[in-house]
Amino acid sequence: LQYVTVIRMLLKSMCVSGPVEEENPEFWRAQGAKALQAALNRKLNTNVAKNIMLFLGDGMGITTITAARILKGQMHNQSGEETVMTMDTFPHAGLLKTYSVDFQIPDSSSTATAYLCGVKTNLNTVGVNAAARNGICKTQKGNEVSSILKWAKDAGKSVGIVTTTRVQHATPATTYAHSASRKWYSDADMPASAKKEGCTDIASQLLNNTDIDVIIGGGRKYMTPKGTWDPEYPRDLASSGKRQDGRHLISEWQKMKVGKVEREKKLWNNKLTHNIGYIQPQNSLFEPGDLRFDLERDPTMDPSITETTEKAIRILSKNPKGFFLLVEGGRIDQGHHASRASMALHETVAFDNAVAKGLELTNEEETLTLVTADHSHAFTFNGYPFRGQSILGKSPLYGKDMLPYTTLMYGNGPGYKVVDNKRPDIQSKDYVQLSAVPLDTETHGGEDVAVLARGPMAHLFHGVQEQSYLAHAMAYAASCASGFKPHHSAASRNMPSLDSGVVTQYRLLVPLEHKENSSAACCV
Repeated sequence: LQYVTVIRMLLKSMCVSGPVEEENPEFWRAQGAKALQAALNRKLNTNVAKNIMLFLGDGMGITTITAARILKGQMHNQSGEETVMTMDTFPHAGLLKTYSVDFQIPDSSSTATAYLCGVKTNLNTVGVNAAARNGICKTQKGNEVSSILKWAKDAGKSVGIVTTTRVQHATPATTYAHSASRKWYSDADMPASAKKEGCTDIASQLLNNTDIDVIIGGGRKYMTPKGTWDPEYPRDLASSGKRQDGRHLISEWQKMKVGKVEREKKLWNNKLTHNIGYIQPQNSLFEPGDLRFDLERDPTMDPSITETTEKAIRILSKNPKGFFLLVEGGRIDQGHHASRASMALHETVAFDNAVAKGLELTNEEETLTLVTADHSHAFTFNGYPFRGQSILGKSPLYGKDMLPYTTLMYGNGPGYKVVDNKRPDIQSKDYVQLSAVPLDTETHGGEDVAVLARGPMAHLFHGVQEQSYLAHAMAYAASCASGFKPHHSAASRNMPSLDSGVVTQYRLLVPLEHKENSSAACCV
């Protein structure tokens, strides 16, 4: 039967091929020559980065990028493999090693601390160095590390966060919070011992630690007292407030901003997003928890990541000193954890659209734009599918059990469906990709992730680097001082003397000679 299958495959391959021009070797030679000439003509952009945009695809490993590229083309009636995504056009690329201090395969909080704060740390901890221990409050004190968002704010830039998750989630939280546990979203999530020892929840730190100009995402329920009805889902108990301390952080935030804005208005749905353009600073939480998957959102009620990115940039761009913006495609990761490849890939396509919008609204001569991921997933692309075959479809080959299988699979997760030594049929509309090992939620992967760069000093993002290198290179691109000035935190005071440029945290300092013209040539 396997021989029959192979014969059928070969016969079909005689009828299925790529575009006819690809059969001509001159097609590939011309394409290679064009790409080579573009590389030879490329000039290094050594300007000072007035703005930094960091696009973070949570869980967006290289396999995810490849599969999403094909999906994006197929969504436009193309075969997909030759599609060029926006992130594919970035001229500089490198690889980042993602391991945490204590684990080979990391989580989103330890990785965020690396690429945002320049310090690798332990699993499940936020904005602290590796001397802090997961869930142990007393180890947090004195081990806090600050992020590039704070460095940018201290330098007079506007700063913002856009995410498709709750704004208290691991990635956005690391820009402003210090916590021995990424799970301490509100005080209700904290053990009594941690509260007694003086630790505070992540939601409350959103108000107190750094003055953030734009915050767009989800997470309303962590900001309001327990039992407070959600204005959008008043009958859903899971969406109601969670706080046990009685604080209404949304109201507190609004009072803090009195006098700084002409008008405050809470935004619940997309019908009101036009108001963002008139408000600065702005706190917009569109859901009680995470935002909806892009495939499931109501466009008339739920903004896309492209729309929220545009609003953030338009607000932040008003500052003549520039801005730092973190844009997280956070639900790529959640689609993978559920072994729902279709959701993860559509989230990646939406994320790439947001990258395109960011480039459209900024000037590459003065804006450093990065696209990267925090970690990968146990996600594979396999099975010899024909050219142009649906990326969400099945391999033309069958398994030894004479059952079909999809070309996208997971090493572990909820897709383990073997019953009586038989795999399920894959024809179901709600099919979950097959997993080799049964788990309630699929795990992360440990391989390196890509970093793609364009704009001032983009050539710094090259080779194979530690993930913590990212924060240092971003800071240098925006400061370009001949020597760096470290933050004199409790942790850094205890470190041995280091040569100029080899310290763990930097201030974003635009040199005096560049204050009037932030796009002036940078030191190299």
